[in-house]
Amino acid sequence: MTAPPAGACDAHSHVFDARFPAGPSPYALPVADLDTHAAVRAQLGVPRGVIVQPAPYGRDPACLLDALARARGTLRGVMIADETVSDAELERWHAAGVRGLRFVELRAPGGSGRYPGSIGVEALHALAPRLRAIGWAAHVWATAAQLADLLPSLVPLRIPLVLDHMAMPAAPDDPAFNAVLRHVRDGAVWVKLTLPRLGTPYAQWRGLHAALVAANDERLIWGSDWPHVRMEPAPDTGALLDLALEWLGDEATVRRVMVENAEGLFGFGDGDGGAIGAARAPLTRPLPPSGGEGK
Repeated sequence: MTAPPAGACDAHSHVFDARFPAGPSPYALPVADLDTHAAVRAQLGVPRGVIVQPAPYGRDPACLLDALARARGTLRGVMIADETVSDAELERWHAAGVRGLRFVELRAPGGSGRYPGSIGVEALHALAPRLRAIGWAAHVWATAAQLADLLPSLVPLRIPLVLDHMAMPAAPDDPAFNAVLRHVRDGAVWVKLTLPRLGTPYAQWRGLHAALVAANDERLIWGSDWPHVRMEPAPDTGALLDLALEWLGDEATVRRVMVENAEGLFGFGDGDGGAIGAARAPLTRPLPPSGGEGK
């Protein structure tokens, strides 16, 4: 495994802890507590991480907040909430290290609805002014086809939009991915370079990965998706990191995607521990003026 740069961040992973009860789940909960999470990051050489609230925990923040508290500033969190969440709760989460909310449009396997416990983008429209005020991003898990329809109404909300799992193209030649690229090029959205959910062989996705890098490498972050739930066999996380380092290429691009962009988006700072309660650092490139798609 090639060594990542100092300060590298895995911007998409999950923590599951048997001490905290979970709701209905379409998959068996893995052994993925904070100690295991930290050990995996140490093996990878990735000191920072972002833990995303998994659907089985729904709106209960207990597991995520416990992990953030014990991580001593090395982690940030992305939570789940709808418009009924109070301002006081958002402030409490911010002080703990939460820096965004996740919204899911993807349908659960074998069912007609979203994953149990997830919240759709209709709540994002209601929450946008409050996310903007607190300096958080909205993380959206949807297919490229769904995003092509959704982004024209989401971009004018004037908050950072982070697209999970490389924006979920249906195929390497998915025409809907062109809409995602336009918004990345304009600086309106971020994309997580997270491969596992796209399927193997991973080499088939290299062209889309390269297109994202060419469009705007200041709007990309890397994530492993550890612990790879619902994937049999689970991918080798070290191999995923090696592939990312190879595909990103030169050291400057690797550092931008794995260190600098994550610092700006999630508010990591010198020593990390002192940055938890602070507002998120300025974005490396300002959001474009409102006024519609591609402008």
